[in-house]
This record gives sequence, structure tokens and C-alpha cells, in this order.
Amino acid sequence: MNRNKNERKNTDLEHIILRCTKSGNYKEFVSTVEASGHELLRWRHTRSGDTCLLLCARYGHVHMLRYLVEECAQCLEQWNNDGKRALHEAVLAGHTACVIYLISRKVEIDSLKRADWTPLMLACTKDCIEIIKELLKAGANPYLRNKDGWNSFHIAAREGHVNIIQYFLDEFPDIWNSVSNNGRTPLHTAALYGHYETVQCLLERANFPSDRADSCGCTPLMESCKGNCIEVVKLLITKQQASPVARDKLGRQCAHMAVLSDSLLPLKYLVEEMKVDVTSSVDYSGMTALHIAAKEGNDEAVNFLLKTGSDVNRQDKNGRTALHLASAAGHPSVVYRLVNFPGCNVTLIDIKKATASELALKREVKQIFHELQK
Repeated sequence: MNRNKNERKNTDLEHIILRCTKSGNYKEFVSTVEASGHELLRWRHTRSGDTCLLLCARYGHVHMLRYLVEECAQCLEQWNNDGKRALHEAVLAGHTACVIYLISRKVEIDSLKRADWTPLMLACTKDCIEIIKELLKAGANPYLRNKDGWNSFHIAAREGHVNIIQYFLDEFPDIWNSVSNNGRTPLHTAALYGHYETVQCLLERANFPSDRADSCGCTPLMESCKGNCIEVVKLLITKQQASPVARDKLGRQCAHMAVLSDSLLPLKYLVEEMKVDVTSSVDYSGMTALHIAAKEGNDEAVNFLLKTGSDVNRQDKNGRTALHLASAAGHPSVVYRLVNFPGCNVTLIDIKKATASELALKREVKQIFHELQK
């Protein structure tokens, strides 16, 4: 009985607090807090661990924050279940006035939330240079690394905010020269996400070694080939002289990465302009670009590769052709294209003596082979 009563009481408190903090009605908020005998200030959300203070920071109510801190003596370093403090919340939501107020109250400027993210790192996910400047002016350390080894500059490179990249390089000229836990540079990250202006800026203002590889042997050019920005691919090849035939630790080249892109442009550029040999295979598996495209269900890439001389019957180290892989992965459109390509041998077997039709699990793929036998 008492338990149900307490649960109802907590639910009522939650509704009141959420209404007040979302609305930003200062008078209602203050009167509600005082009417509860300050019991609202002891409330903490069961699932998220949010408090009144954190919610006020999240919704940007600086006047409420001031009341909680200066009138109610609330601790500014309280955190929720994600490890976020008031400064994290205000930064993430882009509330500059709240950030400035919290800094004036001497909050811990480099406090860590879950995964070791600082407020400055969160600020770099947003295009809000003023908040970044305020945090740095207050002593935030841009060189700190999160759990993955990314510093604030890495995060800015991922987001592609050129104005923030420029500002960091003006203030901290050597900050580009850092790598994450898996050896990735900011250039890797910007290239993967297809941020042309960011890549251009990094190449102009930093001295990244050509074809610098991460711990997997992957270069920024390889990353750009997986993205959808052909301009980044061209920029890395022409300005940095990045090699389109370099291999990662698995023996994959740019052409093998390009078939993973949603765009055909990187692959076409590598083949038509850079004269890359698409018949080259991955060292560890013997798979060609055609094998990978078929396995991934990239019908457009499969069509292009077949037209540019890829061997439809070539087998990898497991004896599987592109048809085997497309069939096993359940890509009907690719299977249909391959079986109808002149010279395709549907009877080839892999090292386990299985034909492509025997690997089919999807009904639509089985139907294609069934129709072929008629």
C-alpha cells in the first residue's frame, strides 16, 4: 500500500518537474519548488538519473539555474546515469548563456561523462564556435582523449565544421598530429564522412604523411572510397598523391573499398581515370571487387565491373564465385544479373562441393535458379 503511494507520489513529482522545466515558467517553477518544501530538489528520475538542475541546463533556463544554485544551494557537479553534468547538458543543447553562467560558477571544465567525453568534445559535435571559445577561454583541454582515443579536433573533423577546424589550428597548430586508439588521424575521419572542405583545409594547413595508415592498414583514401564524395577521392589523389593501389593489412585496395559505397562514382574514377586493375584480389580471401560487390548486393557496381572486364566465373580461395556469394547473401537482383551474364557458369562448385543454387536460402533467389532450370 505504502509502496504504491510512494510510486504515485514520485510520478506526480516527475510530471510537475518536467512541466516546469520544459515550459521555462520561472514563477511557477519557484513556487512549485517552495510549495514542495524543496522536496522537488531531491528528485531524481528513476531511469535517466536526471535532476531539476540537469533539466534546467538541458532546456536552457539560465534564470532557473541561477535560482537553484544561488537560492537553493544546489551542487553544480551532480550527474545523471550517463555521467552528464549541467555543463554537458547546456553545451550539447547549444545554450550559450547557460554555459557562460556555469563557467562563471567555476564548474569542472573538463568533467567526463560516459565514454570519457568532455563538454568541449560535445561542443565540437555542434556548429557553435562561441561555446567552444568560452570553454577554451575557461581552460578546457582540447588534447584530452575519450575512450576511443579521439580528442576534440578528431570530433570536429568528423562533423566537418570547417570554421571550428580553422579555429583549432589557429590556436593549437599541432593539434592535427594525433591519432585515435586504432591509429586513425583526423584526416581519416574527415575523408570517411566525405567532408570536402574539411579535407581541403587539413591538407593545406597540416602535414599529414601521404598514405598514413591506421592500425588496420587503412589510408584516408581508402576511407574516402567508402564514402559518397568523389571530390574527396580526387583531392586526396591529386593533392596528396595518395596511392589508389596501396593495400591494408587484409590486402584490400581502394577498388575493394569503393564497391562498399552507395555511389558508383569512386569506383568509376578509379577504373576509368586511374586505370586501376579491378581483377586484383584481396590477399587473404582471393576475393575481387566483383566478389565483394556481389556479396554486398551492390547491383550497380556488379553491372559496371562486369562491363569493365571482371571475370564472372573467377573463384576465391574458398572456391566461390560472385554468384555463390550473392546467392548465399540473398541478393536476387544481383543473382539475376549474374546468371544472365554471357558465359556465367552456374554449375561451378566451391571447396565444400556446393553450387551457387545450393547456397540459396531466400525464396526469391531459389526461384531464379528454378526458372533457369526450365
